[in-house]
Amino acid sequence: MEQKNLSEKMKIMLIEDDRALAGEIECFLTKWGYEAVSAEDFENILREFNEQKPQLVLMDINLPNYDGFYWCRKLRQISHVPIIYISSRGTDGDKLMGIAQGGDDYVEKPFRLEMLKAKIEAILRRTYEYGAGDGLFRNRILLKDGLVFDSASGLLFWKDRGIELTKTERRVLAKLAEARPRVVTREELMMDLWDTDEYLSDGTLTTLVSRLRSKLKAACGEEIILTKKGQGYFIS
Repeated sequence: MEQKNLSEKMKIMLIEDDRALAGEIECFLTKWGYEAVSAEDFENILREFNEQKPQLVLMDINLPNYDGFYWCRKLRQISHVPIIYISSRGTDGDKLMGIAQGGDDYVEKPFRLEMLKAKIEAILRRTYEYGAGDGLFRNRILLKDGLVFDSASGLLFWKDRGIELTKTERRVLAKLAEARPRVVTREELMMDLWDTDEYLSDGTLTTLVSRLRSKLKAACGEEIILTKKGQGYFIS
């Protein structure tokens, strides 16, 4: 599929309170065949998002009332639409926070519009053109508000903080997160971990799940991994 045909079908929503910059980006994207709209009511971003139904969001971080991290987290509760941050805040902490809240990419201001266009095209191709399962944003699983697991990288974030996991803990969490809310039997977990370097007995699996459960609870204060007696484990 040619980019021109793809772009003509795509609506991009700008959540940017700098009206001059938003207007400049809108004009540029319209020239390239996209439909570009800007948020008007910064107290009701979710309502405007639901009304506009965009295929991609450009999100500033410094916004009135609530910041872009807040709105990204809220959007992730209702949608998997890709989100690119556009912000003058470019520290590693800001970028980590952006990923943890569910963002897909980060463009630091000031930027060239051509570079922004290239980022948009790449994410749209991965998300919509290469197939429903190939978008990178689909690897990020919201376990709880603020608790995000990236099944592709094995990284777990609680808000702006990374949580260290062992190789086997990442495998178990990925299996449970991708299967949710289905119960994953102990036998399934044992088979999935069969090819790891660590020998896994029945007792070792119990210890492993208990250790992982404790890490998740210590991070967010709630039980994330639940037990179905006589069957296995699940994430609700």
